[in-house]
Amino acid sequence: MAEWISQNLGTIVVTILLIAAVAGVIYKMIKDKKQGKSCCGGSCSQCNACGHCPGNDHK
Repeated sequence: MAEWISQNLGTIVVTILLIAAVAGVIYKMIKDKKQGKSCCGGSCSQCNACGHCPGNDHK
């Protein structure tokens, strides 16, 4: 088992880093959603979902 880990250490480290990055992004998205933040850029004329934004006061 130790031999397999030593042979694949680079792959294991990269995988752990990728999982941590994805988890961080998901955590941030959930946190922002709970705080009512959105990824809306405020350009409703260019938005396909125009009129469906919560708090649509940036027109």
